[in-house]
Amino acid sequence: MSDHAVGTPSFERPAWLGMLEPLGPLVAAFVVAGLVLLAAGHNPLEVYMLLATEAFGSSRRIAATLSAATPLILTGLATAVAFRAGAFNVGVEGCIFVGGLAAAYVGFTFAGLPAALLLPFALVAAVVVGSLWMLVPGLLKARLDVDEVVTTLMLNFIAISLTAWLVNGPLLAPGSANSATPMIAEAARLPKLMPPSTLNAGFLIAIALLGLYALWGNRTALGFETRIAGMNPRFATASGIDVPMLVIKMMLLSGAIGGLAGGIHALGNVGRFVAGFSPGYGFTGIAVALLGRGSALGIFLAALLFGALANAGATIQFFSDVPIEIVDILQGTVMVFAVAQLGRLIVRRRKAA
Repeated sequence: MSDHAVGTPSFERPAWLGMLEPLGPLVAAFVVAGLVLLAAGHNPLEVYMLLATEAFGSSRRIAATLSAATPLILTGLATAVAFRAGAFNVGVEGCIFVGGLAAAYVGFTFAGLPAALLLPFALVAAVVVGSLWMLVPGLLKARLDVDEVVTTLMLNFIAISLTAWLVNGPLLAPGSANSATPMIAEAARLPKLMPPSTLNAGFLIAIALLGLYALWGNRTALGFETRIAGMNPRFATASGIDVPMLVIKMMLLSGAIGGLAGGIHALGNVGRFVAGFSPGYGFTGIAVALLGRGSALGIFLAALLFGALANAGATIQFFSDVPIEIVDILQGTVMVFAVAQLGRLIVRRRKAA
């Protein structure tokens, strides 16, 4: 979320300081993780160099990092869209599960359709189901002022349990002992960009959405209205903006993008829906949105960072005795400091108001 998005006047401090401020949580996280590595008997600089090499050391590694960053771009964007309107949606993880299952269902049920129809059909199904999943918390927030953090968080557990029941029951692949649906048709698969890596056309879709998000936020009336509503709902209402309806729209849009993230993951990487479908993409997306400060470029860079950590962390144990948990420490610490910085910016906004 940019400084302007939280209402901080640009004349209060130099512009360059505002650009550097998002680096604070990142630097603090690497310092904390470095102290943990030192205490464990490792050289932090050597570990960080190894992480960088494993994430960006070759075209194959870069492709793997971009592939890992793709769902995080989408989940970060989904979180940022809702937060821009003043709604803190922590239910993107649930949207990934229901959207992924919807896309996989279309992919293996309508296998006779040509790719030109089947692939868009599966992606649209993911978008629609993900959007509808956020309808109830959006209505509760807009009409009854029910805390959306609670409702969306609870919906995550419902989505995970519901999809687990379906994939172990009615949608279980015949003859399969695993909790998985049948494989999707080849026509439903997203094209690979750099075979044999897992990087696929979903990355291009995510980048395109980031570009549209930047244009929408800076060039459209709706983008301006969401910014005003997020900064000061009372002022927005007094200005004639229908804030409750705006919140509903942004929650639906957030769910749609989250569902799309699940659909792309199913059609591009997994090839089916399985229990434990997401390793926490929705929750990591919260950190991506906070660290990226709600800007398109910031979301991309934050997703790239977390994608690099995930990709490098998966292979680092093959080349050193560094525990993979150091990656979890880095990610968790970044989130803690990003939330702390967000709280400081909100306090600054209230003082300015």
